[in-house]
Amino acid sequence: MAIELTPPTDEPGTAIVLNAPEAPPVVQDAEAPSMLGDIDEGRKLEIGAQAKGFVTDLVKFNPNSPEFASKINDIQTLAQKEIVESGSGTNRMLERSQSSVAGSKKNGGDATIRVAGTLAELRNTVEDLTPNAADLTGVQKILGFIPGGKKIRRYFQKYESAQGQLNNIVKSLIAGQDELAKDNASLQQEKQNQWNIMLELREFIILASQIDAELVSQIEQLRTAGNVTAANTLETDMLFVVRQRHQDLLTQLAVAVQGYMAMELVRKNNVELIKGVDRARTTTITALRTAVIVAQALDTQKLVLDQIDAVNEATNNTIAATSAMLRQQTGRIHEQATNSGVSVETLTKAFDDIFATMDEIDSFKQKANATMATTISGLSAQLERAKPQLERARALEAAEGGNTGSTAAIEAPSK
Repeated sequence: MAIELTPPTDEPGTAIVLNAPEAPPVVQDAEAPSMLGDIDEGRKLEIGAQAKGFVTDLVKFNPNSPEFASKINDIQTLAQKEIVESGSGTNRMLERSQSSVAGSKKNGGDATIRVAGTLAELRNTVEDLTPNAADLTGVQKILGFIPGGKKIRRYFQKYESAQGQLNNIVKSLIAGQDELAKDNASLQQEKQNQWNIMLELREFIILASQIDAELVSQIEQLRTAGNVTAANTLETDMLFVVRQRHQDLLTQLAVAVQGYMAMELVRKNNVELIKGVDRARTTTITALRTAVIVAQALDTQKLVLDQIDAVNEATNNTIAATSAMLRQQTGRIHEQATNSGVSVETLTKAFDDIFATMDEIDSFKQKANATMATTISGLSAQLERAKPQLERARALEAAEGGNTGSTAAIEAPSK
């Protein structure tokens, strides 16, 4: 199926969906004019009349005359200005140091290479900062209390240190995106210029084709009229030049169409890169920041849940221990309530011991009464026996006492 080109138009903004454009097919020389669409019939008639007038004037001149040579030169330089302009567009793109078209001959200075490199750097940074790629588990503790604390803190410190790098990457992406947008604006202008030139080349190709047809008709007429020499001269000197130039114009148009399609491919690639930059600036960075926020929130929630679990476990253990103690104490209390403080056997034995002791005391008293009665009788008899002796002793003591006082009274004054 033949490919038909369309004039360049500004594409409306679309959603960020990256689609790699297909490589442009090789354009054959004969297919190039038809890819530009149909030409207006009125314009075809004008070109046909111009071709007929050219051949009519041509046959009036002697093949050896300067006028005939001038006509040959007109054919040889047909559309020369358009051919030069057709190649100047790609030259201008190659001369721009920031052009994506010029990237093949530069050392990483074009916008496409810089954007691609920046996107790769962003991907590496994002992959390095992805929370699920970081080991946030462990037995370390924040402030000595929260599990996993040091690793979590190191992760967020790492994200904070990388924030400056992310900002630089985003700035670089924006700069590259601006260059790509400028590049596309230039490409769009060059495409428009190329399109206009291709339309002019197509008209010259139609003119060459019409001149070819008019020459063939004129050559046949000359041969029919018997003027073989003039017919051969037209065929060898003019028809050859016309067909050669016709072929050159077809080749140039095919090259121009191929360049137009290549510029469109580059423009689409730039559009996809611009979309990729938009996605990196919005979706990727936002997703990373969201992931970090969610990771921090989930980790905080996990720490709270761990604390709640620890409290619940301590509470459960306390309740279990208390209930076990309550059950044990309750049993003992009920047991104490149904039993006296001292056993009946102990009380019975104690009372038996008391009664036996009291009986022994009564028996002792009874025996002591008899013994004390005997002792009293004995002591009373001894006191009666000692009474005369006691009275005699008292009398002697009284007599000795009187004599001792007289002696003292006589001896005292002799000092």
